[in-house]
Amino acid sequence: MAMAMARASSKSLHVVMLPWLAFGHMIPFYQLSIALAKAGIRVSYISTPKNIARLPIIPTNLQPLFKFVEFRLPVIDGLPKGAEATADLSMEETELLKKAYDMLDTEFKNFVSVESVDWIIQDVIAYWVVDIAKEFGIRQIWFSVFCSVVFAFLGHPNKQRFSWQSLTSAPEWMTFPSTVAFKSFEAKPFFSGIYCENASVMSDIERLAKIVQGCQAIASKSCREYEGRYLDVFQMAYAKPVIPVGILPPVTPEKKKETSEGEIFKWLDQQKNKSVVYVGFGSEVKLSREQVSEIAHGLELAKLPFLWALRKPMWAANDDDALPSGFRSQTRDIGMVILGWVPQLDILAHPSVGGSLFHSGWGSIIETLQHGHTLVVLPFVFDQGLNARLLVEKGLAVEVDRTDDGKFNGEDIAKALRFAMLNEEGESVRARAREMKPLFSDQKLHYGHYISEFVQYLKA
Repeated sequence: MAMAMARASSKSLHVVMLPWLAFGHMIPFYQLSIALAKAGIRVSYISTPKNIARLPIIPTNLQPLFKFVEFRLPVIDGLPKGAEATADLSMEETELLKKAYDMLDTEFKNFVSVESVDWIIQDVIAYWVVDIAKEFGIRQIWFSVFCSVVFAFLGHPNKQRFSWQSLTSAPEWMTFPSTVAFKSFEAKPFFSGIYCENASVMSDIERLAKIVQGCQAIASKSCREYEGRYLDVFQMAYAKPVIPVGILPPVTPEKKKETSEGEIFKWLDQQKNKSVVYVGFGSEVKLSREQVSEIAHGLELAKLPFLWALRKPMWAANDDDALPSGFRSQTRDIGMVILGWVPQLDILAHPSVGGSLFHSGWGSIIETLQHGHTLVVLPFVFDQGLNARLLVEKGLAVEVDRTDDGKFNGEDIAKALRFAMLNEEGESVRARAREMKPLFSDQKLHYGHYISEFVQYLKA
């Protein structure tokens, strides 16, 4: 059956996927590509060589239908050599990545001019695709990899927002009571980064406005069971069909056997069931020395078993410099710190893990709730604040207390962790997280029902 589905055919629809160069975007585009190829749709996934090398390999049975297409990123002044994704850069350098990305327009045009393309499924940055698609008569879909609450809250990109203060309360188009909004310390950088001019040719909101204007529909990495009313507001605000494609839950791979990873699982095997807090803030959050120090202090104060996956900060001279002096020795009996990449899906699937302290990125929310783990959220950038508010609104998370300027201390971290993981008052949060496990792990719902409906739309 699988081979039959994966057999290339002259009648197969051909979809071109064009994600933004951030792993929080490229991974969902890859997951959706896999799902479409399984449904018999031919997929060309465009990215740069280094990024493609860092993505999972295409399963052998899908290779007749799914292929990677390499576009070489142009060299521009100020962009570090070899940097091809936001994870390789500081926040300031990301604008230069957009400039280089925009210069892929000619190669993209050449590609679609010689291919028979039925649909372009694109991300939020490549505004130039709209004119190219129109020239060749190709239909477009904008695939939003974010929680639908984000765009329900932001509204249509043509909706003028004149200040960051407008992002700190629910908008007037919200059709029901909602507590989802940015806090002041989140709203200021978000407004500046999205609505204001930057080093690239246009602001992010101007890019999105053109993409929305050109697309036939919006595909959303969401489901009605989690975001029903917010999906309705999203569609109403954008006046385009919004098609949930499911949350694309990852399939937990087989446990790795490499020595370095084996040490992680050897330690996890020694811990009590559901006792360990997994700590991780992804590739996009660039923690300051002060923030790392306060998180470390909080883990020490909480006295809970923890596994901390820490991406070595750019300011750290070496691995030892990345952590406060003496932290490893003082917590060696209760915790483990791994600097660099870890097999997060395997770790979250381990029976000793019971909770997570993380940034509330949508991908990590899905990966965590598919195991019913307790959530402690500490949002930093982009959509993370809105995701955190929605989790709290649904009784699914404890958010770390912060001052008006966004600062937090170790005591705040420890208090949130102990409330969520141990205190009797936190049992309702733990219970709600457990209730979410069947929904967030339901492969049949997300890859069966939702993907099937999306495929029907593409074929209509």
